[in-house]
Parts: sequence; C-alpha cells; structure tokens
Amino acid sequence: MAEIAGVSADLEHGHVIAEHSHPEDQLLFASRGVMTVRTKQGVWVVPPQRAVWIPADTPHSVALSGQVSMRTLYFLPKLCRSFPKTCFVMNVSSLLREFILHACTHTKLRKAAPSERRIIEIIVDQLKAVESIPLQLPHPSDSRAFRVAKALIANPGDERTLERLCADCGASKRTIQRLFLEETSMTFAKWRQQLRLLHAMQVLASGEKVTVAALESGYNSTSAFISMFRKQFGTTPARFLG
Repeated sequence: MAEIAGVSADLEHGHVIAEHSHPEDQLLFASRGVMTVRTKQGVWVVPPQRAVWIPADTPHSVALSGQVSMRTLYFLPKLCRSFPKTCFVMNVSSLLREFILHACTHTKLRKAAPSERRIIEIIVDQLKAVESIPLQLPHPSDSRAFRVAKALIANPGDERTLERLCADCGASKRTIQRLFLEETSMTFAKWRQQLRLLHAMQVLASGEKVTVAALESGYNSTSAFISMFRKQFGTTPARFLG
C-alpha cells in the first residue's frame, strides 16, 4: 500500500468539483490559479503557490477561479497524526513545492522502497514546519447568524448596514454580533472584511481588473481595496496572486 498518492489536473475557470470526501488526508496545491474549498464549517481560498490541508473524511467541494494547475497528495492518516483536524491554508516553501510536484509525477510513494521512503519523510517534515495563513471564512452555526452570513456570501458587495441586515433576518444587532464572535472567533466587521477580501481574490483570479474586483467586493475605490489587502497580507494583490 502506498503511503502517499499523487494526482495532477489542469482545469478550466469555473470548474467545480462536487462535495465528496476521502479516507486519506489530502493536500491540495495550486501551482496556478485560485481554488476555493467549501465545507460545512466554512470556506478556504487557496491562491497560487499555496496549499490547503483537508483532513481525512472531511466532506468538501472545490471551485476554481482562473486556469488552475492542481496538484494533490493523499496521505495515509497514520503519517500525519499530529496535524490539525480542521482545514487550513498554508504557505509552501520552494523546497516543499518541488517535492509536491515530484511526488505527483510518481503517482504513488511507498515506504517499502528506500528512495521513496526518504521522499515521504522529507515531505512530512516540511509539512510540520509550514505556516498557516488567514485565508479562511468560518461559518456561524446559529440559524440567525447564518442567515446574515448567507445573505452576504450571496452578494459580498452588499452595502446594507448590520442594523438593516439584522432587521431583514429577524434578529437583534447585539445578538448577531455576539454570535459571530462566539462561533467564528471574529467580530462581524472582521468577518465581513474577510469575506470581501476573499471574494476579490476570486474575482482577480478569474481575469478581472483590480477595479472590478474592488467594486464587486464592496469597496468604494481601488485604493481602499489595495490598502486593506496590503494591511491584511503585507503585499499588493498583484504580487500575492502572481
């Protein structure tokens, strides 16, 4: 039995992989394009040259923005017992990137083969050292807060105030603020900002200009969007997605 299996796929913009799960832990890496992974717990946006960790038996779907070169590694769960039991997006070092690409060309890696065992050990060691990056949007579970979240996810550029959203969803402002903080570990304002940034990232990956991405995501100007993006990620959208 192979400890790691690799799969390569080049997919078109707009392609969606329907919800499914795997008995293995999964690493999804985008060498080009942006992937959006959805589970019942939330959304994770994966820019180029980053990856997302998906624990075994996690139902998830994947939507693609732009031309995507997807490289996937499947791990027997016993290999990564110490890894988080929830999805997270990670930075991928140049060394780890090369080993991911190399593993995908081999399709299967087995510890029984000494040369393959060394590759497996290096990949696992590299994964233990990765840094997670804040590219997730957790979903509140309470039905009242989820109605607010669902309305904004359907239209990230929605300019309604929280008061108006609460009135339309049948809940008080104080209740919604409390639920978002308790269930997403974010204030409502921070959650909304994260939604807009992640949506803008998807729009940019589809080939649209920065101005279009900013306006569709609810920013009043391109400069306001770029400033917020730089504050969150430490660089401009063009460099981050390059």
